[in-house]
Amino acid sequence: MITKQQYRKLMSEYQATGNVTNSAMKAGMSRRIARQYLQAGQPPQELQAKHTWRTREDPLEEIWPQAEGMLEEAPDLEAKALFEYLWERSPQALQEKHLRTFQRRVKLCRLVHGPDKEVFFPQDWEAGRAMQLDWTNANELAVTIAGRPYDHLLCHCVLPHSNWDWATRCLSESLLSCRQGLQEALHRLGKGPRELRIDNSSAATHRVGGGGTGREFNEQFASLCEHYGLVPRTIGIDCPNENGDVESSNGHLKRRMRQHLLLRSSRDFESEAHYEGFLHQVLERGNRGRQENLVVELAAMKPLPPTRLSEYDEVFCSVGSASTIRVKKVGYSVPARLIGQELKVEVYERELKLYSGRELLLVLPRHCGDRGVVLNYRHVIDHLLRKPGAFERYRYREQLYPSRSFREAYDHLVAKHGQRGGAVEYLRLLKLASEVGESDIEVMLADFLSPPYPAWSVGELRRILQPEPKPQIEVIELEPEWRSYDALLSPELEVAYAG
Repeated sequence: MITKQQYRKLMSEYQATGNVTNSAMKAGMSRRIARQYLQAGQPPQELQAKHTWRTREDPLEEIWPQAEGMLEEAPDLEAKALFEYLWERSPQALQEKHLRTFQRRVKLCRLVHGPDKEVFFPQDWEAGRAMQLDWTNANELAVTIAGRPYDHLLCHCVLPHSNWDWATRCLSESLLSCRQGLQEALHRLGKGPRELRIDNSSAATHRVGGGGTGREFNEQFASLCEHYGLVPRTIGIDCPNENGDVESSNGHLKRRMRQHLLLRSSRDFESEAHYEGFLHQVLERGNRGRQENLVVELAAMKPLPPTRLSEYDEVFCSVGSASTIRVKKVGYSVPARLIGQELKVEVYERELKLYSGRELLLVLPRHCGDRGVVLNYRHVIDHLLRKPGAFERYRYREQLYPSRSFREAYDHLVAKHGQRGGAVEYLRLLKLASEVGESDIEVMLADFLSPPYPAWSVGELRRILQPEPKPQIEVIELEPEWRSYDALLSPELEVAYAG
């Protein structure tokens, strides 16, 4: 059967020339077919008779009623899986070549009797009305910092009307990362919208009552929105399509970053600051083509308040006798000189700043989880060397193995010196690592803990990595003093000898 376009071309050419052969060639059909349609004067849909009868036996006649019933009970069944199930139970009624026929029949059945699918309604966003915020996992970009995998998320803000977007690096979907990401985006714009749309993340909402489905905004999140004059809005639970602009922009942003990483020819960055600069360049280039619509949005937005909220939480804690503090359910080790002190802690998204009054004492990397203890062996190693017996049943002993090489070194030392002697030697190894660095120790251990397993000791490692300076002999140059010698030869000096 020819197409509508071919039929219209045939009729127009024939009316212009009256030549069947030329008209058929220009319409892309044979002369016989062209004459057939010219004589009938009917388009293909009317001329082509529809079949109301079968031209061959139905190969699915025996099993189709059962298949139809199973599809009605389980609409998510795939055609191929159902075909294999029925074929196994009725090998005489089906053959492998019937698979395509079965798939087409299942598709037609679903088109006629299947359930309705969800309808999505495209939205026209009013300029300057709303900003959408969401987090997206950026680990798939395979970025490394100084050769080490960099696990992180992106807190992504998008204006739906102009599609202007901005993103900040973060470790988790926390209120701190939300506060930092939102403020960074708003101050980049210089103005603020009327609404903030966000999903039902625990950073913004919490459950109401015991086990209910309702959620309301956290007090701190509501305070953040109030400061910037934003009306918070959430989407339906498990309905990410309601924040469709930012959800779609998440994929677009990561795709652009992949392309720029390919152009850069490397996914490794010297530091987090270099990676952040790369991220900003990608965002700025993506926003260049949105300036015209962004101007319209900015004209409809309101000015920001003069002050910016702090991007940290402030907590107070005491240093316990184990030389640890507990911040937001996570324990951290600190130097033992702080035991018994009351400290103020500024909790940032990536770090903790410990203060005594206004004096900054220490900065610690923050643990991204909500449980556990983060122990720095440098804080306790001197005290463990004075009490080595405490190591065997120390609650946080596993954190005193900085890497697998150190764990293997401990096992080797215990096998060689016994439990107590091996523990003491291992603590001395940790002490050496705190002085020269773990990387130097691991390089040496790589040779000692692999075949042919040469004999070694912590003392030998110390002599290699911290050789004692050789004593230097100070050579004093002799300067003769001639005047005293001249005095001996002076004729005025008389020397008497008493025999």
